Amino acid sequence: MTFIKMCGLRDEATVDLAVRLGVDAIGFVFAASPRRVTPEQAALLRARIPDRVTAVGVFVGQSIEEIVDAATTAGIGTVQVHDLRSAAEVTALHEAGLIVVRAINTGVGLDHSTSLGEDLLLVDGAVAGAGVTWDWQDRSTLPTGRWILAGGLNRENVGRAVASSGAWGVDVSSGIESSRGVKDPELMVAFAEAVRSAEA
Repeated sequence: MTFIKMCGLRDEATVDLAVRLGVDAIGFVFAASPRRVTPEQAALLRARIPDRVTAVGVFVGQSIEEIVDAATTAGIGTVQVHDLRSAAEVTALHEAGLIVVRAINTGVGLDHSTSLGEDLLLVDGAVAGAGVTWDWQDRSTLPTGRWILAGGLNRENVGRAVASSGAWGVDVSSGIESSRGVKDPELMVAFAEAVRSAEA
């Protein structure tokens, strides 16, 4: 089954709905964004998530120390970092007990050939969190194995995206929003149903 991560959740109702929909991961954004939550807010939401669902902290432009501090406060064991520069940074996060998702953006060169030692790779569009689609049809330019596809996914295109790219998982944020930063329950349900229908 396709791994589903719903990202940028900020309130109890949407977290509870995501859990009921059977998603595999819920992302909390700690970077500057309309979707941002504080580590303290994330901790309260994290307490509502069962162990079978992975809570993920999303970071852009923060130091390793800031990432570790926020994840510790929030009680989150997995971090998605969009600007990792070296294997040493990944090692530092591992030494802090964190699982590391390295996010890369197509707009700055799609370099997935060299691992930094991350646990999982996420490939996003040119601008992280912008909700813009990109060319996921040419498999020769895409990773193989376990990786997560992000960038402009919604209920209309997610089935085609997974089939074309061969992605192991999908990450959605803007595609389940009525406006930037505001999650729409109907779109959340429709997205989950679209992914599962494509698997049938």
